[in-house]
Amino acid sequence: MNPVLEFEGISKLYRSVLRDKHWALRDFSLRVEPGEIVGFLGPNGAGKTTAIHIALGLARPTAGGGTLLGQKFGTVSVRRKLGFLSESPAFYHQTAREVLKFCGALNGVREPELSHRTDDLLAAVELTEDANRNIGKFSRGMLQRVGIAQALINDPDLLILDEPTSALDPLSRLKVRELLLQNRQRGRSVLLSSHQLSEVELICDRVVFVQKGRVVKSGRTQELLLDSGGFEITASGLKAAPSGAQSSHVEDGRLVFTVSAAQQRAAIEQIWSAGGTLVSVVPKTRTMEDLFVELMTNSESVDREVQ
Repeated sequence: MNPVLEFEGISKLYRSVLRDKHWALRDFSLRVEPGEIVGFLGPNGAGKTTAIHIALGLARPTAGGGTLLGQKFGTVSVRRKLGFLSESPAFYHQTAREVLKFCGALNGVREPELSHRTDDLLAAVELTEDANRNIGKFSRGMLQRVGIAQALINDPDLLILDEPTSALDPLSRLKVRELLLQNRQRGRSVLLSSHQLSEVELICDRVVFVQKGRVVKSGRTQELLLDSGGFEITASGLKAAPSGAQSSHVEDGRLVFTVSAAQQRAAIEQIWSAGGTLVSVVPKTRTMEDLFVELMTNSESVDREVQ
């Protein structure tokens, strides 16, 4: 199947009034396939917002190109099939219900379907009781929920969300997480730019890390989080860890130790030879935060060496 979003070798150069040059993107490529949630990660200034603006047709690339829902970037007609939430959503001072109806009408949603979708989405983001309040009196978290609802009002094929949970409390984050997973089950795709790395770890099928306008790593979430070849082994009936163990400690009367992939078989055989009982062998994993820090630190080091 064709990707719902594809960047192909995109570069974007900005020039200041002093003729200074800044490459926001350099040979940037990314794909979002139908029915998947892709995490789009990087530090501030990495080029994420520039990439999103190019996809939406709000900026033009200096080089390269791409497609959004099968059409070239900037094609106006495909925007009605797209749901978008900016990092800091802002709306006219209307009621929450009026905001959703206004956004839906702009995207070609007509009555009575518009009212049905509005009611359903207000309920989904838990704003039914506040539906007729002017959003000028809403908290930032409530505005964020209105923003998420408006991104879904036109029943989009692709959602592009920039920090969708940044102002939300834990319960609201859980609700949004469930909402995104439900949309994935319906075949929708999501490009999720976020600094909430624990959220990304929980819901994203794939993640793409970008630094200084370049992709530094990408892959399936669970595969990237596997600690390269390490295993945590738990055994009972042992007085000491087998040779080759990298670290060990006692937990609930059992010995827990880590070994490399190369040492795994030898360690298990030593447990049996010593009369011990093998309880579990679990691949070591790292958090998304660990991986993010490692990748960003390493890419900074490489840049300094090149310079």
